[in-house]
Amino acid sequence: MPRIKVTDQDGTTRELTADTGDNLMEVLRGEGYDNIIALCGGCCACATCQVYVDEAWFAKLPAIAEDEEEMLDSSDTRQPNSRLSCQLDLDETMDGLELTIARLAE
Repeated sequence: MPRIKVTDQDGTTRELTADTGDNLMEVLRGEGYDNIIALCGGCCACATCQVYVDEAWFAKLPAIAEDEEEMLDSSDTRQPNSRLSCQLDLDETMDGLELTIARLAE
C-alpha cells in the first residue's frame, strides 16, 4: 500500500495510504482535497488536478506524456515540479511520495 505525504495550501501535511493501482487524483478527492477540482473527470483535459511533486520524487515518477505536458503548459500555476494527479496511477515504487496541492489561478 503506497503511502503519500500531502501538504495542502494551508501548509497542513497528512499521510494517506492508497491501494496499488489507485489513481492519485481519485485518492486526493476521496480524502476531501477540494482544490483537486478535476473538471474533466481525469481525462487530462483541464489541469485542475495539478500537484507539485517533491523534487526528490519528481524524477522517480513515470515520464510526462505529451498531452499532460500541453495541459501543464496551459496552467498559470505551473512549476518545474508540476504533475497532473489524474495521470499518476500509484504503485509500490511510489511509497513515500511527497507532494503539495497546487494553488488554482485566481
